Order: sequence, then C-alpha cells, then structure tokens
Amino acid sequence: MLADGFGMFAILIWLTGLALGVYLFILLVKLLRRGIIALDLYNHAKNLEIRERYESVHRSDNI
Repeated sequence: MLADGFGMFAILIWLTGLALGVYLFILLVKLLRRGIIALDLYNHAKNLEIRERYESVHRSDNI
C-alpha cells in the first residue's frame, strides 16, 4: 500500500516536470520569435541609414 502511494507521487512529479518542460519550450519559442523580429527591425534601420548616407554622397557628386 505504501509503495503504491510513492508510485503515484513519482508519476505526479513526472507529469509536473513534463508540463514545465512544455511550458518552457513555448516561452523559448516566443522569445526566439521576438528576437528574430527585433533583429529584422535593426537590420532594416541600419540598411536605411547606410543607403541614406551613401545616396546623399552620390547625389552631391552629380550636382
């Protein structure tokens, strides 16, 4: 009877660990998606900055 209680407790701990693992995986995926979006925005802003700098130099040469 006592061993059966420990077995149920072990299954409960295992299920809790599994649920936490799934939850942490979901949080990690959300964090990675936000990081990719932030990196895309950063690259876009830098590309615009570089284009404005070099296009303004070429425009002044042509005038």
